Parts: sequence; structure tokens; C-alpha cells
Amino acid sequence: MYDNLVRLVMATSKTGSFWLTESLESAVATAGLYEGTIDLGAYVDVGDQQALAIEEVSFIWQRYDTVTGKYDGNLPAGVTSNMTFDSQLSDLNPGGVILRANDQNLIASGTMYLDDTNSIATLGADLYPDTFGKLDESRIVVNDSVYYTVDIGGTVAANMQMVGTVRIKARIVKLSTKDWMAIAIQSTAADN
Repeated sequence: MYDNLVRLVMATSKTGSFWLTESLESAVATAGLYEGTIDLGAYVDVGDQQALAIEEVSFIWQRYDTVTGKYDGNLPAGVTSNMTFDSQLSDLNPGGVILRANDQNLIASGTMYLDDTNSIATLGADLYPDTFGKLDESRIVVNDSVYYTVDIGGTVAANMQMVGTVRIKARIVKLSTKDWMAIAIQSTAADN
């Protein structure tokens, strides 16, 4: 009777929620694609079937003025054209590209548009933050790294940098051996 039901991953929380962050700075006055890595080696343990449960992912954009050394949210003052800001977090290295939305390794993503002329920022076709929930609703990661990729489109002003930051709310969880293996197989199968 229950053969056709999807089996839920059963995880037991080992910690309360905590935050991980990573920031990427564009080169001065240069848009483009930038990548960073967040090491999860201290949280994920194969032998203990210990994984990371991601509950929420937020993306934050700031302007950095290299002359004054100050960060702020005044993005229009740091650009000279309309801009797009794409952000993605994935559990396998995307290899220098923005992943297609149906990629199994995509954990979270978001797009922001900036109308420089009118100083209006809007969410694009991909909304964020991505909120998953606790334990049975969270995104379970068994890889020892996650990858943060941003793609900045448009023209950054002289003496300015665009800074993208990812904030990840997570907790360490213990999985059954079967659940840990199922997630590991799915993750590596998506890489082939």
C-alpha cells in the first residue's frame, strides 16, 4: 500500500542553527563572473553520516568605494549603466557558469535588476531569499564544499567594486546510512 510513497529523509539535529557567509568582490570597475568556495569539511563527516542541513539562503549586494574604503547599499552610485546581478549557490562546482534552474546541484539562486537612471532595484525572474525550513524541509548537503557564483552584467564605475555576499542559515544533522548514501549518490550522479 505504501510502495509508491516518496520516502522522506530522516535527519536528527546535532546543533542549533548557525550562519555561514562568503563574499565575492568584483575587480575594480569590472563586471563579470566571479566564483567562491565555502569549505564544509568541519561540518560534513562521511563516517558519522553527518551532513549540513541548509534552512535558508540570502544574497546581499553592496557597493565598495576603493577611494573612501566604505561599503554601502547605494548601488546606483557605483555603476554607469543598467545592471543585472545573478547569484547562485550549488553543491558541485559549476565550472565558471550560471547553472540552469533545473540543475539538481543548484541549492539557491536569485536575480536583481538595477535601473541606474531611475535608481530602482527590483527582483528579477528568480526571487530570493530561498527559505527551506528545518530538518525534513531543508536542503541536505553531504559534499565537503558549496560553491557561490555571481554574474554581474553592466558597467561598474571607476574606483568602484560590486560585492556579493551569500548568507547561509544551516545546522549539522545526523542521517541514517541509507539516507546519507542516497543523497551522496544523487549528488555525484548529477555531476556525470
